[in-house]
Amino acid sequence: MIEFSGIWPILYAFFRPDGQLDREAMRLQVEACVKVGAPGIAVLGLATEVHKLTPEERETVMCWAVEDLQGRAPLAVTVAGPDASTQQEFAHKAQSLGASWLILQPPSRRPLEDAECLQHFDEVMAAIDMPLAIQNAREYLGVGLSLAQILELRSRHPHFVLLKGEGPSVEMQETVQATGGALRVFNGRGGLELTDSLRAGCSGIIPAPELVDRQLEVERLLRSGQDAEAEAQYREILPAIVFVMQSIPHLLCYGKRILAHRLGLDVFDREPFQAPTEFGLERVRYFAEHLGPLPH
Repeated sequence: MIEFSGIWPILYAFFRPDGQLDREAMRLQVEACVKVGAPGIAVLGLATEVHKLTPEERETVMCWAVEDLQGRAPLAVTVAGPDASTQQEFAHKAQSLGASWLILQPPSRRPLEDAECLQHFDEVMAAIDMPLAIQNAREYLGVGLSLAQILELRSRHPHFVLLKGEGPSVEMQETVQATGGALRVFNGRGGLELTDSLRAGCSGIIPAPELVDRQLEVERLLRSGQDAEAEAQYREILPAIVFVMQSIPHLLCYGKRILAHRLGLDVFDREPFQAPTEFGLERVRYFAEHLGPLPH
């Protein structure tokens, strides 16, 4: 049984100087997440720069994660693609390779209406027999479902068990209330409003891994009723969260570098990318040194 709760970090894509995926860096990233107690990990979302990866590389990232986890924690795989048939094919591949559950994105073709988005999810879900989530993130993906559409989808597909949102805690609370426990709800946004998202009823969050150890501790304290201690710990890491979560390109530039610094790795970017500034790198060093190294 999968426990759909807690802090599930979603892996960055690390590249070598020649532009190819860096096998050792990806392994160290997984190992760090497991050693600090992450209940599971995720791959192939926006943080993994999935839009820059070939279909073969997406499969490689997934296979490496399964291999590195060695059954110690479950793996969530984001499923992206231009249409339902492409996503169905990748979903079946992910299931066969060892994914524990899947996070479906809207089709990448644009423009797209919400009704088409609902039809897409309906078609993909009908062809897959494993726990499923959808990423409902209009802010980042440009399209999404209404609460009524989400509930309609849930009524058709009982294996649709989790909603991955990207929104303020107030909106997430409305979502949790409206779904009435029919779905687990995760937030993202790198852990912005982490404590309030959990208070709002979110089961967990899916952030990038640069602060995973500290976010796990905040969650532990809050769930054990130590609110003041949780808020104190959260205040310590909030400046770093705000620093990296200015945009997705900004996260990929600086969030990845904070993680790399904590793991003793170098970062080599793949085009297109936001280049770091000297001031940005200075702040990366400050945050990473304040946080300290991650075990790996």
